[in-house]
Amino acid sequence: MSPVALLTRKFKGIWPLLNERTRRLTAANEAIQLGYGGVSLVHRACGLSRKAIAKGIGEIEQGSSSLEERIRRPGAGRKNLAVSDPSLVAALDDLIDGGTRGDPESPLRWVCKSTRTLAAELSQQQHPVSYVRVAQLLHEQNYSLQSNRKLEEGEDHPHRDAQFRHINRCVKRALTAGWPVISVDTKKKELIGNYANAGQQWLPAKQPQRVQGHDFPGPEVPRAYPYGIYDLARNTGFVNVGTDHDTGAFAVASIRGWWRAEGRELYPRTQTLLITADGGGSNGWRLRLWKLELQGFADESGLSLAICHFPPGTSKWNKIEHRLFSFISSNWRGEPLRDYHTIVNLIARTTTAKGLTVTCRLDRRKYPTGRKVTKEEMQHVNLKPNKFHGEWNYVIEPHS
Repeated sequence: MSPVALLTRKFKGIWPLLNERTRRLTAANEAIQLGYGGVSLVHRACGLSRKAIAKGIGEIEQGSSSLEERIRRPGAGRKNLAVSDPSLVAALDDLIDGGTRGDPESPLRWVCKSTRTLAAELSQQQHPVSYVRVAQLLHEQNYSLQSNRKLEEGEDHPHRDAQFRHINRCVKRALTAGWPVISVDTKKKELIGNYANAGQQWLPAKQPQRVQGHDFPGPEVPRAYPYGIYDLARNTGFVNVGTDHDTGAFAVASIRGWWRAEGRELYPRTQTLLITADGGGSNGWRLRLWKLELQGFADESGLSLAICHFPPGTSKWNKIEHRLFSFISSNWRGEPLRDYHTIVNLIARTTTAKGLTVTCRLDRRKYPTGRKVTKEEMQHVNLKPNKFHGEWNYVIEPHS
């Protein structure tokens, strides 16, 4: 709940019991307790003017408020605009009705036009009003400032929840058996150069890092493709930063790099590796090259590779997104990624309070696009589909 909402709730019970002076002093005392910005917060919560609150603060600091000071009789003082101009609220509602978004049955609505624009249009309709008062009227009518929220996943697959349960059972069974379970995905590709990076970092006052004003680079500007492998049992990450293209060959090469560098030493006796991956991208379930390269890795390592793909449109549920990638983004926020060395160092320094550690390496090998996998090559893949959605859940066995 926002500070204004908390203050509004706090004032609501006692406000009708106070007179003009005690309201002023109560509001002033709350503003003093809140410190910087307190006057504005209290003003928005109780509706008392900033001038009145400032006067109350002066009285508290000087201890000069007198009980004999005159209090206006009920009904005195400036009339509320909604009283002096009864048609104002209706005019405002008519004005914004065409620009209102959202469900009309919802108790909370929002509007696109700015309060200054609305105030100017109301003044032209013989309803003189300030933009501040327009904002107050909008709040009273249950309008609020809101931004977009990424909640829509698109059309849900009918077996979406069943696949989640299947993945959960497979992961629990593998962890109980001591098998390695990894979550894999490619993080958003990053521009290499003096470009703005979202977020803020602590720097000396008025000394921000200077970056280019536009970030619409051509194909000649290098990119980084961080492919991550997150070990669920050990809470460790391995990131392979590619410099060429994000292909199925690159995805499997990253998994192979993790196995050679860490996996085979951590799990020397395992015969099965469980991989949870998104349904699309370089490790998508439709991608033939992904499966062909996995067969090569299975033959090389002798591992049975059990693959579980998340349903379409549910990539954010993949563990690697909020257990590894989110912390990497937080660690390099506000830092321009000027070269590959910077990216590798920032990723490798990513840690969390719960013990996450990350290994990162740079992969300068070439992974050309456009590789066509023939039916004959696919027949060589020793793939065993699961009875439940075999296109999402399958095992690739080594040939030897």
